[in-house]
Amino acid sequence: MDHAVELTDLSFRYPDGQWALQGITLSIPIGQTVALIGPNGAGKSTLLLHLNGILESRNGAVKILGVPVEKKNLKWVRSKVGLVFQNPDDQLFSPTVFDDVAFGPINMGCSTEETEARVKRALGAVGMNGYEKRSPHHLSIGEKKRIAIATVLAMDPEILVVDEPTSNLDPRAKWAFIELIRSLPMTRIITSHDLEVIGTLCERCIILDQGRIAADGPTARILADRALLREHGLAI
Repeated sequence: MDHAVELTDLSFRYPDGQWALQGITLSIPIGQTVALIGPNGAGKSTLLLHLNGILESRNGAVKILGVPVEKKNLKWVRSKVGLVFQNPDDQLFSPTVFDDVAFGPINMGCSTEETEARVKRALGAVGMNGYEKRSPHHLSIGEKKRIAIATVLAMDPEILVVDEPTSNLDPRAKWAFIELIRSLPMTRIITSHDLEVIGTLCERCIILDQGRIAADGPTARILADRALLREHGLAI
């Protein structure tokens, strides 16, 4: 098994009848950093939500590290795929930073000692040691994004999925966050409208438009094709 993610003919339609994904087939090798870009409504977030079973489709197949994303496997899949939402307030809901980061390990059945060790390790990885007793709701947006990543790192995932990682960040916080993501040693899947971020972080780039793959190749080649970018509502 050498693929972190495998999608085979994946299609998904929302209850209103709108197709969000149509016939998506792709594979992502273990260790690769991949960008998923496209205009609003292209299906990017819908695709991400299939990677840990938040959304499920009867049309096509999703495998994580060779294991099908099915109800019987969801606990395992969600321990392997760390999904970080665009808005960290969607991910942080506890009274303290410690409680938020500990939530995943506790639900995995970790002991008190193991949970505390995972929280310490995760906060250290994102440069947030010492924040354990702070209220996440009183932090800056950049600090919240770091804590949101820590909540998934505490699960020791092998795949990190990040939706619009630098949205709403000022330039200093943006580049600090880019360096943080670059430092994490796992397969990474990133969506962003900021093509500067994509060019810095990702070796491979996939353009999604109207629920279909419009292009897939090395990031440098995709970002150099200005006609292709314009065609799909993107611009350097």
